Amino acid sequence: MKIPVRVYYQDTDAGGVVYHAQYFSFMERARSEMLNEAGIDLVGIAEKQRVLFMVHEISALFHQPARLNDMLSVSAEVVKMRQASLVFRHRVERGGTLLVEAEVSLALVDRDRMKPARMPGELATALGAVHEKALK
Repeated sequence: MKIPVRVYYQDTDAGGVVYHAQYFSFMERARSEMLNEAGIDLVGIAEKQRVLFMVHEISALFHQPARLNDMLSVSAEVVKMRQASLVFRHRVERGGTLLVEAEVSLALVDRDRMKPARMPGELATALGAVHEKALK
């Protein structure tokens, strides 16, 4: 899935270049939109299933900077699913030029104990469908 993102003043440093950590916010938006499109209600899962997604690891390569007012395309795809974790691949592009690429590992955590938790069946099914769709 890809979403459009415009670079606003608040996303940049004093030189008008996107601050490195802001790319992770763009990626979070793309992940959230992908999950919403798949019918996954993160609030409902947190409240009913008592499970949260927490970032465990991020690996990013910064190829070129984005600048104030650029229109970007930010993608998110599920590349790995385990019983208590997910790995997403992200790409941030401007006009087809790759600016940043990253892999983000998310751990599923029991909301009350803050310990690893197994992925609820309905979540695994919905994410599996998203993963299969991305492979086609």
